[in-house]
Amino acid sequence: MASRDPPYDPYIPAGTGASGGEYSGQNGGNTRTAALQAQIDDTVHVMKQNINKVQERGDNIDTLQDKADQVTQSAIDFNRVAAKARKRMMWENNKWRIMIVLVIILIIVAIAVGVHYGK
Repeated sequence: MASRDPPYDPYIPAGTGASGGEYSGQNGGNTRTAALQAQIDDTVHVMKQNINKVQERGDNIDTLQDKADQVTQSAIDFNRVAAKARKRMMWENNKWRIMIVLVIILIIVAIAVGVHYGK
């Protein structure tokens, strides 16, 4: 009878059979288990790193949101102060305009009175 190849086992690397090589017997099971455990440990390590990065990202987003809120509040305060300053300057300018108009009126009245009584 011809020798038959062992059935395919995805957990046994290519080139080694079920009956021989490094992965046979108890020692092979321990080696495979150790290799799988190493892969699991690597995966767990990567997942822990990813979780830490997500937490850091969340913290960064919270910090950024706080800063954005502070900037928004500062902008609101600035607009309020700017509006008060604009009104104050408007009244200051109007006060000077009124004074100039009154001086011009007084000059015109003085000229009119001088012309009227100067004859």
